[in-house]
Amino acid sequence: MIHNLVSIHPDAKIGADVEIGPFTTIAGNVEIGDGTRIESNVTIMDGARIGRNCHIFPGAVISGIPQDLKFRGEESLAIIGDNTTLRECVTVNRGTASKGKTVVGNNCLIMAYSHIAHDCVVGNNVIISNATQLAGEVIVDDCAVIGGGTLVHQFCHLGAYIMVQGGALINKDIPPYIKAAREPISFAGLNIIGLRRRGFNADQMHEIQNIYHILFQSGLNYSDAISIIEETIPDSDIRRQICDFVRNSERGVLKGYA
Repeated sequence: MIHNLVSIHPDAKIGADVEIGPFTTIAGNVEIGDGTRIESNVTIMDGARIGRNCHIFPGAVISGIPQDLKFRGEESLAIIGDNTTLRECVTVNRGTASKGKTVVGNNCLIMAYSHIAHDCVVGNNVIISNATQLAGEVIVDDCAVIGGGTLVHQFCHLGAYIMVQGGALINKDIPPYIKAAREPISFAGLNIIGLRRRGFNADQMHEIQNIYHILFQSGLNYSDAISIIEETIPDSDIRRQICDFVRNSERGVLKGYA
């Protein structure tokens, strides 16, 4: 299942039932899990750790050195989880001394021409649409969906179960469960369709709606709004997740309705 026009370093560790197309190059410090399919003209460089049953399309470059002037050649990794698809010309750079690794989780779809920079952490079940660019040390939590052509500033944190409008410019953190759109990036309601698809019930969505009503429509600053939320809404995993996200935001949270 490995084409005779493939270049594989003898130190590379290739799992069982891996398919590799012609003109693909695989470096030595590489591990590829069982059942993964790698199409033609893929470049997999030192530090790549690719999981099981992945599918990597032509032109992708995995574990290229970071585009970071602070990088000094240190050993680092680019980790791709199981059952993840990287479409044409996706680039995933490896980490730097900051975190030591770039991570893309399980069951992700990274669409064509997208870029994931050094030290990013992308969770499980994430969809990143065509030509989206993640700058260094961006965090994307589980089940997020990012529309095509989105640009994400370094160090931003994108919460779980969000939906981001295509072509968005993101320079603030986006808390979980919402839609984000407009310019500048703003709260655009709950990600109702996405939440339903992921099994959230009406009571949970009502709770999320009440929390964001206080956060974005009360006229309070975010610190005071969080205090009101914790005083008036019963404790739950959802409430804690939203409040902790906002409280711990380093770049600041996107604004409410534009």
